[in-house]
Amino acid sequence: MKELTATEAARRLSELLDEVEHKGKTFVVRRRGKPVARIGPAAPSTAGALKEILRKYPVDADWEKELRELRESLPVQERSWPD
Repeated sequence: MKELTATEAARRLSELLDEVEHKGKTFVVRRRGKPVARIGPAAPSTAGALKEILRKYPVDADWEKELRELRESLPVQERSWPD
């Protein structure tokens, strides 16, 4: 995994993204000598993976009530549409 400075990453961002996209490379970006970010291929996502993540967290029993209250607090906007 190649390491580069934040300045170098900023100057070469388009080139780095091309290498990530087409070659699957990963880069570590350092600022003041410390690693602060990693630029690499995005993890693939699927509906199944999303369902798996959602199953890990309990349902918030108050969510529906809070959403309804939030919607009711928003002003109704009257708009006229052109003919």
